[in-house]
Amino acid sequence: MSKLTDAEITGFLEGLIGWSRQGDQIRKTYKLATFPAALAFVMHVGFLAEAAGHHPDIDIRYNKVTLGLTTHDAGGLTAKDFDLAAAADEVMG
Repeated sequence: MSKLTDAEITGFLEGLIGWSRQGDQIRKTYKLATFPAALAFVMHVGFLAEAAGHHPDIDIRYNKVTLGLTTHDAGGLTAKDFDLAAAADEVMG
C-alpha cells in the first residue's frame, strides 16, 4: 500500500471527527463511561485490527483510550490507517 500525500491525508482527516495528525501518525482519544467499557472497546478494536492485519498503538488510561495509527511498512500514513480509524469510530456509534 502506498503512502498518502499531504493533500490526501488532509482530505481523509476531513471525513473523520476528532482525529488529528501528529507527524506520520493519526491519533484520537476516546472517553468511555468506565474502565471495563474502555477495555471492551479495546477488545473490539483489537479484533477489527487483527482482521485487517493492521494494528494500532493503544494507550489505556482508566476510561480514556488513545489510538495511534500509521503504516510502518509504508513509512507513513496509508488508506489502511483511515479505514481502521473509521471502523473504530463505528464501534463507538
